[in-house]
Amino acid sequence: MAKVDLKMMAAQLGFSVSTISKALRDSHEIGEKTKQIILDKARELGYRPNPYASYMRHQKSKTIALILPEMNNSFFLQVINGAESIAREKDYHLLIYITHEDAEQEKNMIEHLQNGRVDGIIMAITLNTKSYDHLERCIDNEVPIVFFDRVCHEIETVKIVTDDFASAFTATEHLIQNGCKSIGYLSVSDNLSIATKRMSGYLEALHKYDIPLDESKIIHCVSDQNENYQMLKDLLIKNPDIDGIFGSVERFALLAYDVCKELKKRIPEDVKVLCYSNLPAADFLSPKLTTIHQPASEMGAMAAATLFKHLDKKRSTITNENIVIKSTLMIRESSTVRKEI
Repeated sequence: MAKVDLKMMAAQLGFSVSTISKALRDSHEIGEKTKQIILDKARELGYRPNPYASYMRHQKSKTIALILPEMNNSFFLQVINGAESIAREKDYHLLIYITHEDAEQEKNMIEHLQNGRVDGIIMAITLNTKSYDHLERCIDNEVPIVFFDRVCHEIETVKIVTDDFASAFTATEHLIQNGCKSIGYLSVSDNLSIATKRMSGYLEALHKYDIPLDESKIIHCVSDQNENYQMLKDLLIKNPDIDGIFGSVERFALLAYDVCKELKKRIPEDVKVLCYSNLPAADFLSPKLTTIHQPASEMGAMAAATLFKHLDKKRSTITNENIVIKSTLMIRESSTVRKEI
């Protein structure tokens, strides 16, 4: 016989997992009639809460988890530095988990971190996360989550993001003001809110300057960089008029340089390039890379501080809030008109 859990009860009754959990805890947020229906169903199914797990959830582990989608990215490395600095101040341990953009791995990690293993979680979701039940169950089990950068708007908690729409608009406008009339855009998964907002900023800048949208010049990139390389190469071959490339995430920065080098397109004379990136090496590339620099360390520190603020108050829920931190366009040689010497 299958184990009776909150998800099974929710499916049978048509309530959310959160409602089931709160009713079983006798929460004042749930009406008496609904509470009685849920309690009756629990008795009917023979549901038994795990008293050990409940006990463990109310003990302090003095540990928080930071779940990242990848490590081969200077943005996430800087997030670690920011979060770790706050955790150290609070005399807490910081556990780092990497999902490698695998939604199933993310789910398994969230399940693993419940029952007292950590006091709270800071995380950015994967490119492929489409279901959020595991995140709701985690919060229902009184393990709070704070999102940063790649957030889940369906979950009520604090989300720390950058001004993705505004920064993408500013970056696209910069390319246009430096002579670009045909800008290729390298996008990521449509599942991510950052992808939607950055794309919207790009499109709004084209509209402002009366540049017609050509959807064939937008590449929806994948996790395989070799495939992305070929898609960008094909794009530039089929559209020789492209004079600007906008990469929406860091891993597209060097990709654009490599493709342009193979096709013998000069940066910035033939094609101007910029990208969202916190690459320390941006100043050492030739030409130096224009980047949209996100305040990654500040985001990590703020996410950790927000989580600890909640843990210090010992509240069962975190009030929904969107915290927006501004990014900075770092203008370098790759996107400007090269001056004659």
